[in-house]
Amino acid sequence: MDAPQSDALTPVRRRIHAAAMKLFAEQGVTQVTVSELATAAGVARGTVYSNVPDIDGLFEEVAAELVREMVDRVMLAFAGIDDVAHRLSIGVRLYIRRAHEEPLWGRFMSRFGLSMASLQAVLTSDPATNLSTGIAEGRYGIKPEQLRAMVGMLTGSTLAAMVAVLEGHQTWREAGSDIAEFLLVALGLTREEARELARVELPR
Repeated sequence: MDAPQSDALTPVRRRIHAAAMKLFAEQGVTQVTVSELATAAGVARGTVYSNVPDIDGLFEEVAAELVREMVDRVMLAFAGIDDVAHRLSIGVRLYIRRAHEEPLWGRFMSRFGLSMASLQAVLTSDPATNLSTGIAEGRYGIKPEQLRAMVGMLTGSTLAAMVAVLEGHQTWREAGSDIAEFLLVALGLTREEARELARVELPR
């Protein structure tokens, strides 16, 4: 059964999802009990049963919902921007900024982003599309056969920057700009252009 879309979540179901994300992020587990979830969400066990038909599949449902919602945010921020390099800079920094603004979300993503196949697939699909387009347009100076390695570098460095922000080693602006500049230089942009794109103000 497919996970419901964001606008299909009832307030109670959204509350349960938020509680589940908190448990997953803080405990580093992908399974929770009905009792744990009911306590964390502040609802009765019966409410959990009626809103979560498959407790074993809850992690996948929550993960899919979180990523889908973030992808929607990023795509909205891309409105009116055609340059793939500018888009990459925006996307990377939006993830890092959100980790700062919503630490539980950041911990969930940084903890499970590379270890869960379903989450990893979603997190790498948009970067792969961006990189493929940039290669085809001649915007990026890497070879098609280097695409997989570059996707791994982009995803891994973004998640690592999120951890650095969560642990207080850098501000989100510092980490975001540094990673975006590093990635754009690796893709063949001049350091001057990469630095400029990495510091363009983000949309809210």
